[in-house]
Amino acid sequence: MTLRVLCVFLLSGWLSVSAAALPIPENGPALRIQGSNTIGADLGPALVEGLLQEQGLLKIHRETPDTANEQRIIGQTAQGQRVIIEVAAHGSSTGFTALKNASADLAASSREIKDSELLALRALGDLKSPAAEQVIAIDGLAIILNPANPLEQLNTEQLARIFAGEVKTWEELGSRGGAIHLYARDDQSGTYDTFKELVLSRRGKSLSSAAKRFESSEQLSDAVSADPQGIGFIGLPYVRQAKAVAIADGASQAMLPLNSLIATEDYPLSRRLFFYLPPDTRNPWAQVLATFAQSPQGQAIVAASGFVSQTVQAMSVAPNALMPEGYQSLSRHAQRLTVNFRFAEGSASLDNKARQDLARVLDYIKRNGKTERAVTLVGFGDLKDDPARADLLSKLRAMAVRRELVRNGVVMREVRGFGALMPVATNSADEGRIKNRRVEVWVY
Repeated sequence: MTLRVLCVFLLSGWLSVSAAALPIPENGPALRIQGSNTIGADLGPALVEGLLQEQGLLKIHRETPDTANEQRIIGQTAQGQRVIIEVAAHGSSTGFTALKNASADLAASSREIKDSELLALRALGDLKSPAAEQVIAIDGLAIILNPANPLEQLNTEQLARIFAGEVKTWEELGSRGGAIHLYARDDQSGTYDTFKELVLSRRGKSLSSAAKRFESSEQLSDAVSADPQGIGFIGLPYVRQAKAVAIADGASQAMLPLNSLIATEDYPLSRRLFFYLPPDTRNPWAQVLATFAQSPQGQAIVAASGFVSQTVQAMSVAPNALMPEGYQSLSRHAQRLTVNFRFAEGSASLDNKARQDLARVLDYIKRNGKTERAVTLVGFGDLKDDPARADLLSKLRAMAVRRELVRNGVVMREVRGFGALMPVATNSADEGRIKNRRVEVWVY
């Protein structure tokens, strides 16, 4: 499906299929979802409930079997047929394993699929294709402390050394409390994989064996809240009674895990939550659930579940002295949309989330009467040896987004490039450079 066709499809209305048109097995589940605990604990079941309700099913409820972190969501047709959808939440990697051994129809993951998993699942089709890789929500990994801990911010270098066990006391960080107690998710967790990728592996570190490990996000958060010497990492909805600290990465400003900064993926520990479904899946329930998750109704459920939805909104940005003058002027006269366009690694092509976001941005622009010279695109890039090259590349990326908007009837006000200024991540690692290669959308 081309990008232009995708946008027309999405803007023409989200797919709706009646329950009568979907096959209902006489025995066993209509859909089997396995994977991330972050998604499967509540967001996945809530999306399933929303879909069943939209399909007109009755008596929708959850049942919890004896196995921990597993649920069944059940509805009933008007004719009395039971529809059962199973959700098993034992960690992102288990979802891909389940796809491989055909014990799941859809994998829920709180991290991007790994190259090794892509290779292992190649018989099912390209799981990196736009139809297969569906970003359903944005989350931020919060670094949490006991509420009595006076520390307000940390950088990712400090985090790596803390969780590797190299920084052993709070006093080494200018705080108080004695020995640091580490809390972490288990090895099957996408939350752990994300933390390992964004913090530990980038600096050649490994998690200390002294860390207490948890399969449950809620139990980890409550344990940190009860331990004055504790520190842990957790998905945003699970901060609960703990205290989240601001995080800086490289030359970026320290940022709290605020919804606006996570929506744009500027927050250093922001991450995407995914559904992966084989392109050739024969289970229409998987396809319909993935489409429902992208719809306005699905994204409202994302927000209600404590995650950050991909619904586009305009936000005011306060100018400050660290911004270039041109950016300060923009922030005084326009509003920024809560989306950044990012690009596939090593490519000038929009990534899969950007393809989905393009439709949402176009919808926002048209609904709010912004099609005539009311939109400015601002491009940024990673640091280059030649600043002029960084400036050029940042503007070229903005031009790539401009082309897609113009094709869909938007007359642009301006396209600007700020080169490597205002980084949101360190340029010393591939992940950080990719985050810095971004295009912002501003509206007047």
